[in-house]
Amino acid sequence: MTATRIALANLSYPATPEDSVRLACEAIADAGAQGAAIICFPEVYVPGYRLGASHERPLSEAFLERAWEDIAHAARDANVAVVLGTERLVDNEPRITTLVIDHDGTRLGFQDKVQLDPTEESIYLPGSERQLFEVGALKFGVSICHEGFRYPETVRWSARRGAHIVFHPHYSWAEEGSYRPTTFADPANSFHEKAILCRAAENTCYVASVNCAGDGSPTTSVVVRPDGSVLAWQPYGRPGLLVADIDTTEATGLLASRCRS
Repeated sequence: MTATRIALANLSYPATPEDSVRLACEAIADAGAQGAAIICFPEVYVPGYRLGASHERPLSEAFLERAWEDIAHAARDANVAVVLGTERLVDNEPRITTLVIDHDGTRLGFQDKVQLDPTEESIYLPGSERQLFEVGALKFGVSICHEGFRYPETVRWSARRGAHIVFHPHYSWAEEGSYRPTTFADPANSFHEKAILCRAAENTCYVASVNCAGDGSPTTSVVVRPDGSVLAWQPYGRPGLLVADIDTTEATGLLASRCRS
């Protein structure tokens, strides 16, 4: 067994952009204290996914640069790599992205969201490239929210290139009258959590999906084994880290490699 401990930051939605940085740094320190090698945050956790009044906020490059530096320092202090859901500007256009930071604080690069949800198209431009990252012996990719739920190829791309795990940062919140699950992948719930089970099983890799903790949230954070079974999941609405040990030798990518398309 080749074990790697991962952490998913199943945190409360940040009240302000500044709050998002503080909570992220605290979670990184907590992950380090629990022996995690890497921590993943929900979609656009810094500065916060655009909802309500934040929908039209300007994108502050200066704020993001300071935030990324603070989080890189936290990563180095805790000796923990970070997959940070955030925003960035590319050619003066905003993108949903993840910034990957190594355990020594080095920036390894970005994975932009390539397949946008239709509701995001008036705010963001999509990315066009996918990246494979390595932290120590762990190889991984990132598929952001709508991508992982609806576009299997966004996970398969990484698995075909040797990824042991694909991180799936997303943000799903309770809507009026929506179903409120208490058990992971409840048959009465929407398809979304079942899709994450499929993404792992159809590619023979781990998938780690992370959401914010919110009252009535329709999805929660989960780590799924390469056979599509659940390794660990976070109780709905409970803030905290979901920590799990994955055996990278189980992530063979066999079924992904056999896909001809």
